[in-house]
Amino acid sequence: MKTLTLFEFNSMVREVIETSFDHTFWVQGEIASCQVNATGHCYMELIQKAPDGGGVIARAKANIWRTNFQRLRPFFERETGQRLAAGLNILVEVSVTFHEAYGYSLVVQGIDPTYTMGDMARRRKEILMRLAAEGVIDLNRGLSMPVLPQRIAVISSATAAGYGDFCNQLENNQYGFKFYVRLFQAMMQGDRVEESVIDALDRIASQRDRFDVVVIIRGGGSSSELSCFDSYNLALNVANFPLPVITGIGHERDDTVIDAVSHTRVKTPTAAAELLISCLEDAAAGIDRLSKRLVEGVSSCMETAGHRLALLSQKLPSLFSVLKVRQEQYMQSLMERAASAARSRTAGQRYDCDRLSLRLENGMRSFLSAQSHRLELVAGRIEAASPERILRQGYTMTIVNGHVARSVAALHPGDSVTMRFADGSATGTIDNVESDK
Repeated sequence: MKTLTLFEFNSMVREVIETSFDHTFWVQGEIASCQVNATGHCYMELIQKAPDGGGVIARAKANIWRTNFQRLRPFFERETGQRLAAGLNILVEVSVTFHEAYGYSLVVQGIDPTYTMGDMARRRKEILMRLAAEGVIDLNRGLSMPVLPQRIAVISSATAAGYGDFCNQLENNQYGFKFYVRLFQAMMQGDRVEESVIDALDRIASQRDRFDVVVIIRGGGSSSELSCFDSYNLALNVANFPLPVITGIGHERDDTVIDAVSHTRVKTPTAAAELLISCLEDAAAGIDRLSKRLVEGVSSCMETAGHRLALLSQKLPSLFSVLKVRQEQYMQSLMERAASAARSRTAGQRYDCDRLSLRLENGMRSFLSAQSHRLELVAGRIEAASPERILRQGYTMTIVNGHVARSVAALHPGDSVTMRFADGSATGTIDNVESDK
């Protein structure tokens, strides 16, 4: 039996492989690891997982030599917006090699970015469909945005430029609105994004009464680093969060999964700040409208009350006259009835009746006199408060736009006014308005 050295055996294997696989193949796989060495070569490990997710059923080394890597990497990143990194599913054109010392490997000659883009879209769609089936995809979007969202919990990196832009935009808003911002630091790129952001959300949830909204901002950087936000667990936490979540991840081309489940998605951290400022601007405008309606309502009520008082003052003298006549008639009737009763009595009682009649008459006249005096006092007070009497005392009434001006604030330079006196009126134009306040 002929004995072969390992090198001789591997050489035979190499010859068989290179003879049998003398052309390229398109191979699908998931990147398990990816490293670029100092010389510019890229070394990857490709794997295939079992359909049920039970484990790896195939594994192979794949190399992209420097020249090809310098061509393929920018092409792939430009088309997909993603870096070649662990976790991506790729479709690569490979040739097969076998080295006596290093064994079997694939040499990547080309790459199809559309496959990866389709796989990424499929994964996002599957996550969103799962969240929709669980009935949580619209939960956060269904929350009401507070009228005055001033207490802001921010999830970001402290050194991120986007966080600085967000704070500067809030602090220097043109309306002078005050915001209270607290940072909950988290990793915004890399493998720990999901864990870090969920931890920040948990910390905010434990003290949610102190905040109105949550803002997740990233800002800047490459869109190739956004796949970490296409996470089911992270999206589930955002969808179920008890406060409205605003996402400003800092990208315009694609939406991430957490953008799809958040309350509001904006393009940049600055846009997130502008959204909060606009909420306060709308609230301030609403308060101004209510204030104007209140002032107009009070003025209208006061004007109506003034008209009613004037009408009442005109009617009171005639009412007093009618009341006085009726009182006199009633007293006369009582006196006549008393006199008739007295005359019908016996002569012996006539004296007493006459005295009683006299006392009754005197009492009635005294009562009538007192009531008449009271009526005269009331009439005098009404007459003293009447507009005609006030005008006769030298005061004037200023009318602008058909309404009585009760304050200098109702007048403006250029207004046409009518000044009413006791014996007539005059018209003119306001040249200047000065207030004592």
